[in-house]
Amino acid sequence: MKTIVLEEPGRLQRTETEPPTGPGEGEVIVRVRQVGICGTDLHAFEGTQPFFSYPRILGHELGVEVVEVGKGVVDVGPGDRAAVEPYLECGECQACRRGRSNCCDRLKLIGVHVDGGMRELIRVPAEKLHISQSLELEQLALVEMLAIGSHAVQRSGLMEGETALVVGAGPIGLAVIEFARLAGARVLAMELDEHRQKLCREGFGVECVGGGEEGLAAVREVLGGELPTVVFEATGSPAAMETAFGYVAQAGRLVLVGFVQADIRFHDPEFHRREMTLLSSRNALKEDFARILPLLEGGQIDAQAWITHRAGYGDVIERFSTWLDPQERALKVVLEM
Repeated sequence: MKTIVLEEPGRLQRTETEPPTGPGEGEVIVRVRQVGICGTDLHAFEGTQPFFSYPRILGHELGVEVVEVGKGVVDVGPGDRAAVEPYLECGECQACRRGRSNCCDRLKLIGVHVDGGMRELIRVPAEKLHISQSLELEQLALVEMLAIGSHAVQRSGLMEGETALVVGAGPIGLAVIEFARLAGARVLAMELDEHRQKLCREGFGVECVGGGEEGLAAVREVLGGELPTVVFEATGSPAAMETAFGYVAQAGRLVLVGFVQADIRFHDPEFHRREMTLLSSRNALKEDFARILPLLEGGQIDAQAWITHRAGYGDVIERFSTWLDPQERALKVVLEM
């Protein structure tokens, strides 16, 4: 079957691999139709993705069609279209027993720790499928990205009437913006890139400030001298993460959505003076996926707003490196397999 393998940093290769063997109990074979390409894939191509090994078949944002079901699988059948929840937890560790499978001690992510969906067929646990009878496969491929934003907002405890600042208007930051709006908060974005500032205002209907040295003053100006009660940091930049501590209101919360392989420092007296709550947000939970499908089906979320580029099996390798160029303005790329 057609397969794309990241052999080493900077080198993708088209090849053919053996199809998966028939599904075991509780498993399904799915045909991969659409693959969302995210920052994790691009960082792996660059060679900067933590906890990554080569060679690897990328692809964890998947819109799929069920081909075959294994013994014991119910409510799923051939022809069903689905989003894939790509997190493979052990189900036994302390976090799993507490219902926090996204924090599993032995968590494996499809397309990162095990081979992913840049191939025609893949075998996955049936319980990892989220079926929709109406959504397009391209929409289903973006559910995992949206789930990360949903989970971050759920983690924050954001309530109607609060003010939220989202730092970084990349794909995940925009997903956070969307769910913060759905929570009934007043939402402000911070982004250095002028094109993404415009996208925030015109595509997502939120005010956006430029950040940088004038960021704090700009936030106060928009909010009438106050600071947001919840700040979501979604840049993945150590410097931006550290600066974000200064944007949080007294008794507010800071949620680190971005992930970076570095130490993050903050000034303890100021942290204590504000009695600030610091949270991290990792991946998503099954309930986040379940929440998103009806929102997409009902039109409350328009997944098309994220998609800036599309590619096919025949040209994805030649174009992949260009999406790292800021001038290309690739917000979300979708690959049709």
